[in-house]
Amino acid sequence: MIPVARHHLHVVRPGALTTVQDAGRPGHAHLGVGRAGALDAPAARLANRLVGNPPDAAVLETTLTGCAVRPDRPVVAVVGGAGCRVTVDGRPVAWGAPVRVPAGAVLDAGPAGTGLRSYLAFGGGLVPDAVLGSRSADLLSGLGPAPLSAGDELPLGEPASAGPPSHAGPVPWPGAPAELVLPVHPGPRHDWFTDAALRTLLTAAYRVSPHSNRIGLRTEGPPLERSRTEELPSEGMVLGAIQVPPDGRPVVFLNDHPTTGGYPVVGVVLERALAAAAQAVPGTRLRFVRA
Repeated sequence: MIPVARHHLHVVRPGALTTVQDAGRPGHAHLGVGRAGALDAPAARLANRLVGNPPDAAVLETTLTGCAVRPDRPVVAVVGGAGCRVTVDGRPVAWGAPVRVPAGAVLDAGPAGTGLRSYLAFGGGLVPDAVLGSRSADLLSGLGPAPLSAGDELPLGEPASAGPPSHAGPVPWPGAPAELVLPVHPGPRHDWFTDAALRTLLTAAYRVSPHSNRIGLRTEGPPLERSRTEELPSEGMVLGAIQVPPDGRPVVFLNDHPTTGGYPVVGVVLERALAAAAQAVPGTRLRFVRA
């Protein structure tokens, strides 16, 4: 019998896009199910560690405007990832470090001052129903909890201890990138592009497009010219794939990407570089380099 959560978070202000995320659900691409999970996985893991959770516990991922929630029991929380103002019932508290939120108090993570996505971890984690082993929201497939709305209630797990680990203290959080550098392995369809296009990809200055989302980081910059113009049958896509749609501007697939696609993939970004991509605000200078 699955235990029923006794305590909840009440959503006071959902923000522009706030979702529940954990380590995701890798390993189901053959079923057409994407990975999902926190875009800035290191930030989510660090926030969990600071409140004494397992690294894969479910957290809240905000986008640009933050969010505000009210727990119905006392909880230790951390707001990390993108830098922002944090308050409890209007009183400023520490960002990036454990804070104690009394029952009924409002924890407010304000708009991002640096970076794009903040992560809110709570002692005990969030425990909505898991789908295929994960509590992550997948915006493309609709699996997992829906993006937050005002008035939602999110079940809280029971903490393993009464507070954060005894060693918890100030820790260095990576800053938002002033320039995003993405190392690339060429292929599998780089031969569908001209030699000039491949040079452009690895030498030109691009910028992060405001049309980016959890599905893909879109770019603004010079288009890549194809050497082959025929249709490509749909084929499997992986995290970090650089797909080139008809406008010629590269799109880097992120966690909610489709598992198949019919546009050629000119290269694949190393997964370790994608956490920085999660924090790159629109307009950030972007360079692709050979891995």
